[in-house]
Amino acid sequence: MCFEFEAHRPHASNSKHKRKAPLMKISILGSGNVGSALSSRLTAIGHEVVTADTSTGPERTAAQAAQADLVILAVPFAAVETLDPRVGASLAGKVVVDATNPLAPDFMSLTVGHTASGGERVAAALPGARVVKAFNTVFAGHLGEDGAGRFLPVAGDDEAAKKTVLDLGAQLGFDAVDAGPLANARYTEPAVELLIQLAYGRGMGDGIAFTLTRA
Repeated sequence: MCFEFEAHRPHASNSKHKRKAPLMKISILGSGNVGSALSSRLTAIGHEVVTADTSTGPERTAAQAAQADLVILAVPFAAVETLDPRVGASLAGKVVVDATNPLAPDFMSLTVGHTASGGERVAAALPGARVVKAFNTVFAGHLGEDGAGRFLPVAGDDEAAKKTVLDLGAQLGFDAVDAGPLANARYTEPAVELLIQLAYGRGMGDGIAFTLTRA
């Protein structure tokens, strides 16, 4: 198998990538580009979605997370380690999708790598949460539309939680692939930085994405 870049946005998806998954109550922490795109797309396919941002307040955010089947972290990476303790406690036992990336302020480098990953740091900051790394390798513009078979690596140590996220990714139309343990976020996060370098450093634009070709 090999990796390929798309230099454009496909117009349609291949139905073989779609997989039925149960509809869920989903709480998204963060209302920026990623959070908004995922909220729109997940709502469109039938999930019940609530979004929390800095104006929501920790008590309400914690209550929303506690009632959710799945929580998506779509806040800046640095914000995870400073979450209100009430919010962190509400995530214990929950499937928590880490869609963050440990990007430097100018987005052109990573702040964590080699011996750790942002995903592992998130798991350490949220003890008891069933953290799965996913949706961090796709630009926000693609998250707001049908996945069209784009490659979506999903990494995590909790196999049941990872399957839930794999099914959700496939339901959104992505080529969701089990990428192994959470430690493998050490490799998916640098892949995102490569996309950023190509999109903005080399002028290819944010329409690019990864696809996975199988021999």
